[in-house]
Amino acid sequence: MNFFFNPDGVAIIGASGNPLRGGYHILNNISGGYKGRIYPVNPKHDSILGMKCYPDISSILCDFDLAIYFIPAIFLPSIIEECAKKNVRGIIIESAGFAEVGEEGKKLQEECTALAGKHNIRLWGPNCMGLLDGHSRHVFSFMYSDLWKTLMVPGNVSMIVQSGMLSAIFLMTILEKGGMGVNKICSIGNKCDVNETDLLEYLIDDPLTGVIGLYAESIVDVRRFMKLCRSTTKPVVVLKGGRSPSGARAAVSHTASLAGNYTIMKHAFKQSGIIPAYDFNELMDILRGFSKTGHSKNNGGTAIISFSGGGGIVTADFLHDFDLPLASLSGETLKSIKEVFPAWMDPSNPVDIWPAVEKNGVETVYTKVVDAVMHDRGVDSLIVHAFSGICDSSVFRPLARLKEELGKPVIAWLVGVGEPYHAFKRDLEDMGIPVFEEMGRGVRFLHSVKQHYSKKPYNPNVSGL
Repeated sequence: MNFFFNPDGVAIIGASGNPLRGGYHILNNISGGYKGRIYPVNPKHDSILGMKCYPDISSILCDFDLAIYFIPAIFLPSIIEECAKKNVRGIIIESAGFAEVGEEGKKLQEECTALAGKHNIRLWGPNCMGLLDGHSRHVFSFMYSDLWKTLMVPGNVSMIVQSGMLSAIFLMTILEKGGMGVNKICSIGNKCDVNETDLLEYLIDDPLTGVIGLYAESIVDVRRFMKLCRSTTKPVVVLKGGRSPSGARAAVSHTASLAGNYTIMKHAFKQSGIIPAYDFNELMDILRGFSKTGHSKNNGGTAIISFSGGGGIVTADFLHDFDLPLASLSGETLKSIKEVFPAWMDPSNPVDIWPAVEKNGVETVYTKVVDAVMHDRGVDSLIVHAFSGICDSSVFRPLARLKEELGKPVIAWLVGVGEPYHAFKRDLEDMGIPVFEEMGRGVRFLHSVKQHYSKKPYNPNVSGL
């Protein structure tokens, strides 16, 4: 797969000088990050964006690794033959008009797949948006936005997305909201050849990938896919499209996918340690959380530090909903916390700190309570509530350090308004503390953390999916 991500030379078949055309944006995106040889191909132009434009592939004097295809589907067989003469190793087909449009398109797609296989060329797509790499800055896609050039932050989250436009929506959400760095985003469309299982294996071996997310309408080679998920220590989070009969029918017209029996798939996911997501925002929240959470000992319960008694109660209810235990704080911990509490109030879990804050101030109370709770042996994770209007984000730097030192996951539920809220959120997430706007979503992520780090080590001698 590496020649797709780090090719030696790229040709853009269907490059355009018209900013209203996808072929223009493919070329613009590639030239904005890729440092290798670029060959625009279009007989109507002599040059585009200051680069020499070639009338056809045979006019390119050198061999090259990758072609990006963005012309009508019917021309693909002849393009494959031309690419074979240039020792092309892969073609990313971003055009539609294949199996998703009906029987004729399906026959064309099958013909092209067989022809490419004959020439040992891998096909990515068709009907997709290609790929993006946050570290190398390779954007092999017709994405109509330059926001990635200024807002894309390299990170450890990689995604495989069957839907082209959905991959763009994911990317724009990441760029707009921040808090999550991107490694590789792969839009695979109809997956006539390269599929999610091929890419999953690649990303598992990729040292820059820490967590893997998928949106899949179907899964090719289910046994291999499940075996890979079971064997990796990296979290794999899957949003499965086509769970319902009507959703499965829609998947056929979208990417010509056979969605399969979701009841069977759900049990296979559980057996393989896959973390399910049920909507797009949940998928993004879980990925963002894992990008900042590298370990969990799972040997105790969750502590809650709240500035609101009601907030602590609701959070405890969510823990119960997800079958997560509320930690029993030790006598030593309670005694330490009591030092900053008013005489009339005895602390408990959830720890309602507001009366203590009124007596001793925000920084003193947060520092004391966080240190005591995080060192409690019965606590294996912490949910902390914060209000951007009453303290500075620097108050939480000791917590960020303890999170790493003690190997205890921490999440924050943050409230506030305006730029101070957004700045506070950015600071916490830069410290490695994922922030959630909804308590329920945060607890859902914590449940995913415990689920993943409870996964038994892979034993190849044990039979199963």
